[in-house]
Amino acid sequence: MTDSHSTNTPPPTDKTSKAPGGFLGNLAFNILIPVVILSRFSGEESLGPTWGIVIALLFPIAYGLWDLRESGKINPFSVLGVVSVFLTGGISLLELDPQYIAIKEAAIPAIIGLAVLISQRTRFPLVKTLILNAQMIRVDALYTALAAKGNTAVFERRLSQASLIIAASFGLSSVLNYVLARIILVSPPGTTEFNAELGRMTALSYPVIALPSMIVLLIAIWFVFSQIKRLTGDSLEQFLVDQSQG
Repeated sequence: MTDSHSTNTPPPTDKTSKAPGGFLGNLAFNILIPVVILSRFSGEESLGPTWGIVIALLFPIAYGLWDLRESGKINPFSVLGVVSVFLTGGISLLELDPQYIAIKEAAIPAIIGLAVLISQRTRFPLVKTLILNAQMIRVDALYTALAAKGNTAVFERRLSQASLIIAASFGLSSVLNYVLARIILVSPPGTTEFNAELGRMTALSYPVIALPSMIVLLIAIWFVFSQIKRLTGDSLEQFLVDQSQG
């Protein structure tokens, strides 16, 4: 698939923003704390099913809003994450059929995958912007080297192929999310059993879904970086930003 926007002009550079909370913060606030509350403190003798849901979901919501504020700009993926948590809480508190949570769980990665594909037809493809991060790659130098070898269009095609790989991984995540939710969420909402199942689903979502998707993303990035040496004749290190400066 040829990218209709293959040019020698690199994408606009991205301004430096504050670093997000990091892996441990994401893991603690989005998975570990909610899982513990839903699994251990949602019984009638402690918080109860309703307050267990509310307090458990407050942590990822608060973390998501904090991350948005710290980054200094609106991140569509962070917004989608906050919306997802709100929907989970709303469906649970309204005691709707658990199938709606399964549909929501499938819809979120499906939307991201579609966004990746649609962005390929715009001036700012998501995967290209992610991989050719101006804070890490000297994009001008890279495109100059590609143009000198006459390989700019070939490199753009490789970026498009990486985008397809990543979009497909989100499509797989969508299916796995739905299946996981349908298998685990069998009790009616508003019960301690449902909260425990929701906690179990949250705990399993990382190793079963998020981790494989992350591996696919890393493979796609490696694929693009491996093409840099082949298409420019120079090693990747030649185009890395010198982090010791500034």
